[in-house]
Amino acid sequence: MGLALLYAYRSQTPSVPEVDISQAQLDINAGSIKSVIIVANKATLQFKDSDTHREQTTVPEPDTIISKTVQDYNTTHADKVALKFQDSNNSLSIVGSIVLSLLPVLLIGGFFFYMMRQAQGTNNQALSFGKSRARMFIGNKPTVTFDDVAGVEEAKQELTEVVEFLKYPEKFSSLGARIPRGVLLVGPPGTGKTMLARAVAGEAGVPFFSISGSEFVEMFVGVGASRVRDLFDQAKRNAPCIVFIDEIDAVGRQRGAGLGGSHDEREQTLNQILVEMDGFDTGTNVIVVAATNRPDVLDPALLRPGRFDRQVVLDRPDIKGRKAILDVHVRGKPLDKNVDLLRIGQISPGFSGADLANVVNEAAILAARRNKKQIGQIDFEEALEKVALGPERRSRVITEKEKWIVAYHEAGHALCFKLLKHTNPVHKISVVARGMAMGVTWSLPQEDRYFRTRKEFEDDIAAALGGWVAEQLHLGGDATTGASNDIEKATEMARQMVTKFGMSEKLGPLQYGKTDELIFLGRQIQEERNYSEDVAKIIDSEVHDIV
Repeated sequence: MGLALLYAYRSQTPSVPEVDISQAQLDINAGSIKSVIIVANKATLQFKDSDTHREQTTVPEPDTIISKTVQDYNTTHADKVALKFQDSNNSLSIVGSIVLSLLPVLLIGGFFFYMMRQAQGTNNQALSFGKSRARMFIGNKPTVTFDDVAGVEEAKQELTEVVEFLKYPEKFSSLGARIPRGVLLVGPPGTGKTMLARAVAGEAGVPFFSISGSEFVEMFVGVGASRVRDLFDQAKRNAPCIVFIDEIDAVGRQRGAGLGGSHDEREQTLNQILVEMDGFDTGTNVIVVAATNRPDVLDPALLRPGRFDRQVVLDRPDIKGRKAILDVHVRGKPLDKNVDLLRIGQISPGFSGADLANVVNEAAILAARRNKKQIGQIDFEEALEKVALGPERRSRVITEKEKWIVAYHEAGHALCFKLLKHTNPVHKISVVARGMAMGVTWSLPQEDRYFRTRKEFEDDIAAALGGWVAEQLHLGGDATTGASNDIEKATEMARQMVTKFGMSEKLGPLQYGKTDELIFLGRQIQEERNYSEDVAKIIDSEVHDIV
């Protein structure tokens, strides 16, 4: 609109009076006209006397001005008047007028068009709100295969049969076997559940739909069920294929566990999953693979045969598995000839596949920081310490007195680990702060162990309190707050010996207190006290005697 007003302003011309042809002839005969400028259908008379206010006069029908002046009116001064012709820019004026006339219409039309597009986009968003959010990966170019997955040989063997089902279904149908509807992968975080599911799709060469359980449920009722229907419709159209639902516990929790609209929506979504998994035809080669680290909270209807026929457990790898995982992750990386991956696997008990991948990456970063061309053994060991214990905090300011206290504290731990028979050997002692700890004494088992004896518990409790005892000896009976975490660990081990493992002579092999724990996450949610006050006193007494 501003441009239109500017154009109208600039196109304005001074107001010029018009006269008829007879008046123009009289002015020419009087000799007061200096020139006649003819432009298109107008003639402009320019007077000799510039002081007059009639400097220019526009005459309509200029094509007749010469003939009328010379022939009809016998003009005597016509030959003394300069006659000038100029090109007309009237076409531009016409175009400008047309543009100015149409501009409001165009602006109003453009505004309504924009509003209609916005409304149409809103409708499209509303219609697509119930569509599945699953990402589809084409199976003809696999990025992950079973060669990229290590340390879970039994799980790979179980899922190899799933690949066979997808590749050669007639081999099993000829014997009357039916394809499994679902496979549930359970295990701690970082053990390779998602990678294993993608490897199944890569080996089978089929499309792979990946979605998280939390992507189904929204605040609007019915959206989750609609997305489930759309997901399985896509899967059936692309069969044979694999549908992978990560963290299925977000939508598959046991029904009736809570109140409110959000739970109702989640239960509707779960009901739709149950219906869809039951609705597969025997000839529909669609396998649902789900992953979770909370199988204890899943609805029983989801776990029954016919839905998730198989449950595959992926635990943390043993020494052999850790070595195989390290071999996978060092592919393509320049290693020094002295690198011993078996040794790295031995000193990393309890590490998951994701932890070991992080160790390899941290080792490569350390080597690059030191401007090395190859990754050495020292890089791997320092990376392992960084992942397990946290980064060193050498810049932390500490007084000389506190340095001696930390040194005596860690020496007390190390001495106990050295002298006690049923403890693990010390791998490293450091008085440099790591994470929240002022120092560290790191003991590691020489082999993977899955059971612990009472003697081992007692020696571990003594080693945990060795730092506290060393502080008292150094400070003459005084102690600091530095042993708080050690005391907490020792007390917890003693309480488990009494209430959980039946290692109390007075109470015997009985369990006291019902606890709800996260199976693969290693955390306790709550504890139900199912014993009397007299038993509680005995428990406290036994814990005190053990410590």
